[in-house]
Amino acid sequence: MIRKLLVANRGEIARRIFRTCERMGIATVAVYSTPDADLPHAREADEAVLLEGVTSAETYLDIDAILAAAKSTGAEAIHPGYGFLAENPAFAQAVTDAGLAWIGPPPTAMAAMGSKLEAKRIATEAGVPVIPSVEIDGVSPAEAAASLGFPLLVKAASGGGGKGMRVVMSQDGLTEAVDGARREAEASFADPTVFLEKYLNAPRHIEVQVFADNHGTVASLFERECSIQRRHQKIIEESPSPALDEATRQAMGEAAIAVSAAVGYVGAGTVE
Repeated sequence: MIRKLLVANRGEIARRIFRTCERMGIATVAVYSTPDADLPHAREADEAVLLEGVTSAETYLDIDAILAAAKSTGAEAIHPGYGFLAENPAFAQAVTDAGLAWIGPPPTAMAAMGSKLEAKRIATEAGVPVIPSVEIDGVSPAEAAASLGFPLLVKAASGGGGKGMRVVMSQDGLTEAVDGARREAEASFADPTVFLEKYLNAPRHIEVQVFADNHGTVASLFERECSIQRRHQKIIEESPSPALDEATRQAMGEAAIAVSAAVGYVGAGTVE
């Protein structure tokens, strides 16, 4: 049983986790930067530790500082919330190596799903359909595009947030799009790897949330509709999706569970 938990985040993310911990009888530790000293999350936790600095890099993204805060307060576990270090497998591994409980997916699973190419491979092996794509390492963009046809999407293998993506409608501009996506991916994610994916006109963007625990449970928490976007970045998320019938909803949930089991999400823990 976890008796004290540090939340490596701020704002409403941390506050929601604190409320859950209070109901469960778990003591809480907040971390905060100098500008965030007066935020509610810093006051509502049982303890709060100042991360010296102003920028995110100096504070909420400083793995050593967060681990030091956990050690100084006697926290037994760390919950990353979302954003900041939540999808950083190096942070998850550092928490585990420090002898603390990590509330989240195993580091190996995070690393695998952090690469879109690896995620596609895992999904395919699990029998889950994926959008046709092709890697372009070792071949020219024109050769790779010939196997897909147009329109297509140039997509960064790492990261997200709409970075490193270019829609290409014809052979004209393909090389320029690949070069531009590579530069943006390198600048944003320190990884210039891009690939080509069949572009879908007017698609629905629907995500399925998954819960897993240390007892072998992997369950779908249903979907959210994220189709309203600007520059490939989500603006509005709605749950449940108004576009799904029950058969499709069930099929997508089963597919999400299959991928989660294949990547090793079993073993992740949560308090919320």
